[in-house]
Amino acid sequence: MTPAEPKIDAALVAAHGLKPEEYERILALLGRAPSFTELGVFSAMWNEHCSYKSSRLHLRKLPTSAPWVIRGPGENAGVIDIGDGDAVVFKMESHNHPSFIEPYQGAATGVGGILRDVFTMGARPIACLNLLRFGAPEHPKTRALLAGVVAGIGGYGNSFGVPTVGGSTEFDPSYDGNILVNAMAVGLARADSIFYSAAAGLGNPVVYLGSKTGRDGIHGATMASAAFEADAEEKRPTVQVGDPFSEKLLLEACLELMKTGAVIAIQDMGAAGLTSSAVEMGAKGNLGIELDLDAVPCREEGMTAYEMLLSESQERMLMVLRPEKEREAEAIFRKWGLDFAIVGKTTDTLRFVVRHKGEVKADLPIKELGDQAPLYDRPYSEPPTLAVIDPATITAPLSNREALLKLLASPNLCSKRWIWEQYDHLILGNTVRPPGGDAAVIRIGEGPKGLALTTDVTSRYCAADPYEGGKQAVAEAWRNVTVTGATPLALTDNLNFGNPERPEIMGQFVHCLRGIGDAARALDFPIVSGNVSLYNETQGAGILPTPAIGGVGVIADVAKASRTGFGAEGDAIVLIGETRGWLGQSIYLRDLLGRAEGAPPPVDLSAERRNGDFVRELVLAGTARAAHDLSDGGLAVALAEMCLAGGVGARIVHSLDGPARAMLFGEDQARYLVAVALAELDAIVAAAAARGVPAIPIGFTGGDALNLPGEAPILLSALREAHETPLPAYMAGEERVFIVRN
Repeated sequence: MTPAEPKIDAALVAAHGLKPEEYERILALLGRAPSFTELGVFSAMWNEHCSYKSSRLHLRKLPTSAPWVIRGPGENAGVIDIGDGDAVVFKMESHNHPSFIEPYQGAATGVGGILRDVFTMGARPIACLNLLRFGAPEHPKTRALLAGVVAGIGGYGNSFGVPTVGGSTEFDPSYDGNILVNAMAVGLARADSIFYSAAAGLGNPVVYLGSKTGRDGIHGATMASAAFEADAEEKRPTVQVGDPFSEKLLLEACLELMKTGAVIAIQDMGAAGLTSSAVEMGAKGNLGIELDLDAVPCREEGMTAYEMLLSESQERMLMVLRPEKEREAEAIFRKWGLDFAIVGKTTDTLRFVVRHKGEVKADLPIKELGDQAPLYDRPYSEPPTLAVIDPATITAPLSNREALLKLLASPNLCSKRWIWEQYDHLILGNTVRPPGGDAAVIRIGEGPKGLALTTDVTSRYCAADPYEGGKQAVAEAWRNVTVTGATPLALTDNLNFGNPERPEIMGQFVHCLRGIGDAARALDFPIVSGNVSLYNETQGAGILPTPAIGGVGVIADVAKASRTGFGAEGDAIVLIGETRGWLGQSIYLRDLLGRAEGAPPPVDLSAERRNGDFVRELVLAGTARAAHDLSDGGLAVALAEMCLAGGVGARIVHSLDGPARAMLFGEDQARYLVAVALAELDAIVAAAAARGVPAIPIGFTGGDALNLPGEAPILLSALREAHETPLPAYMAGEERVFIVRN
């Protein structure tokens, strides 16, 4: 006997994440009250996570095209042409709320979902990256959340067989109740063999592929579109459960099927599951979709239409196939041990019709569900303008030597080796530059061509000045790619913000996006894919604005990729870019003085382009024996990182003009350090001057210590102790962590 459907009232509508005015719009659209199943469909398709109803208006203003862009936003992933008939397919997405509730499965299924987005396009995944943000280390949940998320990322990626080659991990109290887990995947395809999601043709079979449907993940997308309250732990049933081994089978079956010419359209069953995949395929193709849920493979007894439509069980795909290829397609999936079921067909009705056990459970206009979901122009406030801090007014609390050691041992600057060593970053055998540097470099096939990949954002800059922070996030990713010797080609983003219904949060979003757009235009770094994650707040406390940027660049010969570490004695060290000693919003000011104050460093996009192009030329010519961009912690931290990466010390003989603490720890932008042969120094400085690029020789490599002006030498062993020990000690439960050991 079929259980009676609950009565639709205001409380049930609210529980589905729909506002009263949205429900009134549904009534007007249908001319009647929706069924319980239809209410669930609207809830899934009109939530923030699927419809982007608060962000679409502003996302449209971003630069998304370039001669090398094959496909920009709007598909499962973006696609760029890298020559030789090759295309790179990539995207970043969030799994924030699920990872806070159940860190292992939340992170694991985040990886699984982004991998499907890539191979749905016909690409074989070749690399994964991530961007992680956790609460304060002293918060009682942080250690367990970090352990679970890292285990989930490693468990899924390692088992699936794709290297995790890069990432970014930071801590801040704003993430105490709402961590961020952003996953990025990169795949390789032939440029003339990309698959899309728009359905085509009338009466063509709609086919369900992959694993069976269960009750896990129901309302996952709706949960991701709401802020956490005190009942966050009770949302555990909305977290999906992943199986990387099934996903590997699904990958191989899909890629084999694509070679047969059977696939007309394909869509991953991600957020909102069968509902979103079917509706999006139909709406994009200007067609209707009819589904018969009796044919859906289920792993649990008695599943209702509502449950089947909204389940977010993992490792599933929906395809529209050529009818004459049905048997061939089924044989391929049966061979790989996966379910294959014809669950519907395309129609000319522009309706989404769902039948179950002989009853019509949903009959809805498909365009209004998909690309005509509600669109809001939410009010936003102008962020405040913060004063510029004069570095001369900052009193140094420590010697510069002590300050450097403490910063290297701080939560956000200490080595993250404990994290990335749990990821298999060498599988497939093409990792040329592993995690731990500016950007990872991977070889494409047998080479010599390769890709440089990075993820980054400086959230405290975005909070202080969203426009400059947005510019800096793009510029930092551009520098990370550039310093390897690669040409930056395109980016993906994951825009993590708080509640957009609060004007100050919407103001952060709008101004960050303006900065991102301006930087992407100035640097020829178009945005080809991305994700928006809003309502990242708990009981009214929002996260720092965190517009994560994933950058992709190409290098013609990976053998020419730069190394981060000093590799030889007696090289000259050259500082590229202008240093003013900008301490506003710096790590130095925040972590050593407890002052998150002042305007962040401004980003001069012309200087970024000019300085970066010059450094790239030095790298590709083999003139730069080591290269590293300057970011958090400024010059002193970059020097220490280069010494540690290469095992060679350095002596700094040029103290620069200004207070030493500002010159060493200021975070001025558009800067790099390069090590060059002494015999080539004069020519390099002259070439830089001719290009309008500031280039100052500041010291020499050599020895077993870092010598800063006016300070006692710091042995590399002391630098390494400060940098490498805090995170493993913290994860082992030691009380005294993130400080220099006496």
